[in-house]
Amino acid sequence: MPTNDFYIAGRWRNRDNIKAVLDAVRASGRSAYCFIENTYENEELPFTGTTPEDIEASMQATEVASQDHPSIRKIFADDLAAERDAKNFLLVLPAGLAAHIEAGIAYGMGKKCYAVGQPEKTETLYCIFDKMFPDLAALEAWLRG
Repeated sequence: MPTNDFYIAGRWRNRDNIKAVLDAVRASGRSAYCFIENTYENEELPFTGTTPEDIEASMQATEVASQDHPSIRKIFADDLAAERDAKNFLLVLPAGLAAHIEAGIAYGMGKKCYAVGQPEKTETLYCIFDKMFPDLAALEAWLRG
């Protein structure tokens, strides 16, 4: 049985919008896993702070790290386990390449996939999403319904 109703994915640089989506999901009475709540204490590549400057510094450090870096491997393992344990997948746009890969993984696992936000352009593979919400208000209305 899934641990959470939703696995919420996105990009660190979109943290504020992701937080709003996470709060809306929980306010609807559903549970969610979201990477922005992970603690990376004692990690060589910590994700610290909530300001745009802190987030950017964390992202720049991560983006130049080796794919085999222990912190990168731990984040991957933790996130993939949580994705397996969730009932649904929710992508917050705009999202980066990694979050889009997570969407493909969720679809391949047979999960219901949703997205919220405006895509930059039409993508044929966005047909993996059962529903795409144009904004947070539309998602909240769906969660209430």
